[in-house]
Amino acid sequence: MSPLSKPTAGRPVTWQPTVRQQQQSRLWDFMTWVGEHRNVHLTDYRALWQWSVQDLSAFWDSVREYFGVLGDGFDGPALAEERMPGARWYPNATLNFAENVLRHAQDPALAGATALLTVTEENAVTELTWRQLEAQVASLAGHLRRLGVEPGDRVAAVLPNLPEAIIGLLATASIGAIWTINSPDLSAAATLDRLRQLEPTILIGVDGYRFNGTDFDRREHLTAVEAGLPSVRHTIVVRNAYPAVPEPDCARIAFEDLVTDTADADYHRVAFDHPLWILFSSGTTGAPKGIVHGHGGITLEALKGTGLNQDMGPGDLYYVAANTSWMVWNTLVNNLMSGASVVTYAGSPMFGRKDRQFEIIALTGATMFATGAAYLSVVEKSGLQPRTDWDLSRLRAILSTGSPLPDSTWLWVHEHVKPDVHLGSDSGGTDICSGFIGSNPLEPVHLGELQGPLLGVAVEAWSETGDRVVGDVGEMIITRPMPSMPVFFWGDTDGAKYRSSYFEKFPGVWTHGDWITETTDGTFVVHGRSDATLNRGGVRLGSADIYAALQHVPEVSDSLVIGLEQPNGGYYMPLFVTLAPGVTLSAELDAKIRSTIREHTSPRHVPDEIITAPAIPITHANKKIEVPIKKLFLGHDPDTAVNRGSLANPEAIDWYIDQAHEFRAAQETRTEAPAGESNTQLPEGANAR
Repeated sequence: MSPLSKPTAGRPVTWQPTVRQQQQSRLWDFMTWVGEHRNVHLTDYRALWQWSVQDLSAFWDSVREYFGVLGDGFDGPALAEERMPGARWYPNATLNFAENVLRHAQDPALAGATALLTVTEENAVTELTWRQLEAQVASLAGHLRRLGVEPGDRVAAVLPNLPEAIIGLLATASIGAIWTINSPDLSAAATLDRLRQLEPTILIGVDGYRFNGTDFDRREHLTAVEAGLPSVRHTIVVRNAYPAVPEPDCARIAFEDLVTDTADADYHRVAFDHPLWILFSSGTTGAPKGIVHGHGGITLEALKGTGLNQDMGPGDLYYVAANTSWMVWNTLVNNLMSGASVVTYAGSPMFGRKDRQFEIIALTGATMFATGAAYLSVVEKSGLQPRTDWDLSRLRAILSTGSPLPDSTWLWVHEHVKPDVHLGSDSGGTDICSGFIGSNPLEPVHLGELQGPLLGVAVEAWSETGDRVVGDVGEMIITRPMPSMPVFFWGDTDGAKYRSSYFEKFPGVWTHGDWITETTDGTFVVHGRSDATLNRGGVRLGSADIYAALQHVPEVSDSLVIGLEQPNGGYYMPLFVTLAPGVTLSAELDAKIRSTIREHTSPRHVPDEIITAPAIPITHANKKIEVPIKKLFLGHDPDTAVNRGSLANPEAIDWYIDQAHEFRAAQETRTEAPAGESNTQLPEGANAR
């Protein structure tokens, strides 16, 4: 068995639903409904999942009917033509994503209830009811139409996580125009790398924002973005930071002036696969790819994912402090689709203290908290105990994503956050704006494992030869279509980029690029990106396993590991670490890091060299860029190896460029060593044992 594998045997249960919790869940009600309306009698999650992937049309049409999706032309099978890529869903249907979100404003029980709850760093709280949200969306949509926006036009936003961003998305969707959003902390050049591809006609920007107690003026940034987008006919400004300062350019329109009209909601129903929004890949090694999702696919996926697998609905309050450049931000509107309320927060997730987000949960009474695994690990290492400082009584579930969740952090959550919280780890992607494997409210959670495949997702682990493997590491493969798979990539006229991204390695099935282990019990372990997997002596190793082991070394703040194949057939695996304030990499700490990795993984996982770095480069989604760093060390041109605009801390890359240059120079020196001298030795300080 590969060292990546983590068998279920002996893995403790960290959360177990009671019978009452199971039977009160929406998923249980859906199972009952399926029995009554489809004559398919299901008794547990596994039976429901099996049916959902064996009879795709019946399952997805059941989701549509159960949730009462608004639209026309849903007669006939949901999946009219099955193929990947290019599956055809509901070819005669028309619907509108925004209409299906805002139908809750017409529900007498919800119309006056809170839809959006906004929190600032100063803990000021404002709210919009469902009725108010619908009115502002209708008003903005009317103005966008008067500004000439038509179905298919692109509306581009550069906004933080503000309610105006959600209003803008829904107003754009209601017209049948196409939405895209970027965070204002991206540089103007990086923003233009994305938006210039789309030729938007409307730009929605912000004058500034506050983050971690500091005010950031983005007026010059907005001017630079405008200048680079000649297609833009009108710019709308959210006056978030400088409302009293008049705009120097009278051509710009204040967002606040566009959301006060009294207007009837007007939703333009479009084809099932009509573009809804464009999300961008991280673009760490090249131009970001524009991933286009459709109205119908995202509507169904949102209802299934949030409404069934996550058990969200009216009465729930969803909180995630997501950067708007990350697809997790889109889960805000996906939760609105299920009737849940959401929190918008544009501040720092660690403002004032590391457990700031738990303060917000206590302040708002959030029932579901979505966050990156890295954040939970940071709070764990801080020594804080949120359960003793904050009232988390309403919090019932935590969704961890972005990277594998270390065992130590998993246990810490139950000890120091809430013992009975449903902590689940989910794995998905921008590619489908949803998940592949993750949580459900009917089964227990085992430490370090994802509960199972999500409904409608035919996921398997495959070997390099294309055989299914259980109990060992393999590529994550999706063998049947999902409705939220991309409609296309923007500008990819012949579909070549789309096909090469997912269908080149194993034609006809989706290869996602993650290494996973499917256990004999049907749970899963995610080991990280397959293109970043280490390969020592022919044995695949997961970088995530090394990062998890380092959670037990409080002196290490963060880390990044790469593996480099050497010209002589050797393998060099350096570990870069950032250290806690005041800590230096002594011989004792070096030995502690090595022994800890060996203890929690295997001797093969121990790095050849441990190197102190000033920072770990990360994307705006807080993901480490292992592959671009590896390319630098293999001698790729820095300008093509890594796209600085994709990074949250682009200044961090310069140190690695210098280190890579020194490494390559040392390699060349060893290669030119006189006869009789070894040129196969590892760099100084290396230790492979």
